[in-house]
Order: sequence, then C-alpha cells, then structure tokens
Amino acid sequence: MITQGSEVSFFYTLSSGGEQIESNKGSSPLTYTQGGGQILPKLEAELEGLKAGDEKEVALNAADAYGEVDPEKLKEVPAEQIPEAARQVGAVLQAEGYGGPIVVSEIREEVIVLDFNHPMAGKDLVFAVEIVEVA
Repeated sequence: MITQGSEVSFFYTLSSGGEQIESNKGSSPLTYTQGGGQILPKLEAELEGLKAGDEKEVALNAADAYGEVDPEKLKEVPAEQIPEAARQVGAVLQAEGYGGPIVVSEIREEVIVLDFNHPMAGKDLVFAVEIVEVA
C-alpha cells in the first residue's frame, strides 16, 4: 500500500478537455517516492493508500495542477532580441538560467510577447493511473 516513503511505479495517461496530452503506457513506468514532492501534490495525495494493480482516475483543476495562467509571466521583448526563426506564435525558446520552456504567445510589429507560464498552466487535467509496483 502507498504510504509516506513508499517507492511507487505507475503508468499514466494525461488528458485535458477530453484530449490526450501524454502517456507512458507501452514504455517504462514513472517512479517516485511518496511524500518526496516529485509529482504534483494533489496527485500524490490521491494515490495514497493504493496498491499494485489498482487503477484510479484523478481529476485536478488548474489550481491544483500547474496553476492558473499568471498575466505577470507574460513579458514583452523587443523583436530583434528573438532569433528570426523563433518569431512565430507557439515557438518554444529556452534561456540560460531559466529552467522551463518559454513560448512565443504573440507577435506584434516591434515586440514579441513571451509566456513564462508552465505550458499546462490554466488547464484542468485528468490522470488515468495504474499502479505497477509499491516498495
């Protein structure tokens, strides 16, 4: 049974709005330590008490997943500071010293709007989980 300190391996399929976003079924299970803060806290809480072979669907609202979209994380940058090939909505950039992806969200005449929110911010998520092993 999953309790604090358990090492847990599981398969999952993640969806939002009825569309599948990602899945690790058919590959290696994801492994984490219960209580270690390695997965979303609300998901971790919902898995507490399950055992190998159990399946569960966990619905998380955006606030309990990756948070709501924060308008403060939208930054305007002069267009000349963005590589020409990345000057299109949806382009993903990386910056030295910043751990997450940066998405081009809007193109204006002389300014590019960059979104520093997590790519899944603002999305309600559903995890279909199958516990593989609990140690």
